[in-house]
Amino acid sequence: MSQKIAVAVVHGIGKQSPDFANKFSNALLARTRPVCGDDIVVRPVYWSPALKSQEARLWEQLNTSGAGLRWRDLRETVIEMVSDATAYSPSMQDGEVYADVHQVFAHALRELADAAGENAPLCIVSHSLGTLMASNYIYDLQMDAVRPLMPPSVRALIRDNPLELGETLSLFYTLGSPIPMWVLRYKDFGTSFLMPPMRLAAHYPTLLDIAEWVNMYDADDVIGYPLRQLNASYHKAVKRDVVVNVGSLLKRDTPLSHLYYWQDQEVIVPIAEGLIRVWKALNEKVWP
Repeated sequence: MSQKIAVAVVHGIGKQSPDFANKFSNALLARTRPVCGDDIVVRPVYWSPALKSQEARLWEQLNTSGAGLRWRDLRETVIEMVSDATAYSPSMQDGEVYADVHQVFAHALRELADAAGENAPLCIVSHSLGTLMASNYIYDLQMDAVRPLMPPSVRALIRDNPLELGETLSLFYTLGSPIPMWVLRYKDFGTSFLMPPMRLAAHYPTLLDIAEWVNMYDADDVIGYPLRQLNASYHKAVKRDVVVNVGSLLKRDTPLSHLYYWQDQEVIVPIAEGLIRVWKALNEKVWP
C-alpha cells in the first residue's frame, strides 16, 4: 500500500468562503494525480468564521446612519483586513481569537490524520495572514513540551500521533507572507520554528534532504516579503525565498497581486513538484 501525503491549505485576510481552497486543490491534484494517484489528501483550514462575527458587529456599530462615513465599501474591506491581524494577536481578548483560530487548525489536522493516516507526511500551504497562523501553530506545537504555549482548548483537540503533533511536517509553503511585520515586536525579529522538525528523522529519514520551507512573494505585493534575511533562525529554516509574478494581465505588477497566488502556475507547479518528490521518495521501489 502506498503512503499518502496530507496537505493543509490555509487562507489569508479578507472575505473567504468555505470553498476557498477548491480551485487551488483541483489544480494541484491535476498535476500530482498522474504520478501520485489519489495519495495526495487535501483539507482546508477555514479560520475566517472565528473572526467574522465580531468584525460584522463592529462594522454594524460604526456604520450608523448618522456617522457620515464615505468610501464605505473600501472602509469595510480595510476593517476586514486590519481587524483579522489585530484580533488574532494572542494579547487581544486574553488570546480568545488566537485560540479559536488554532482550534480550527487542530480540527483540520485531525481530519487529515483520519483521511491520510496518523503518520502521513504533512504539507502546509498558506497565504497572507494564514502564513503567520500556520507558523505560530507549528512553533507552539514544537515549544509546548518545553514552555507551554498552546492554549488548553487547542491542546485538548490534539491527539497523540505524529501528524497532529507536527512531527511529519515535510513541506511548508508561504505565499505573500507578512511575517516580517509581525516579528517586529520581538528582539532581533524573533525565532522561527524548526524546519524540518526534529522528529521527522525518526519517522521518515529519507525526507530530511527533501523537506523544505519555500517562501514565495511577488515583488509588487506590499504585504508579501522575503524571510531568510530576517535573522539566522529564519535563514536556517527557510530553504528559499522565491520571487514570483502572479495575477491576471491587469492585476500583475500591482499591489493587487497579493490576491492571486492561489490561481497562478508559478505557485502551483513548484508545490506540486515538491509533493511528487516526497511521494516518490516514499513509494518508488529502488531496484538493485
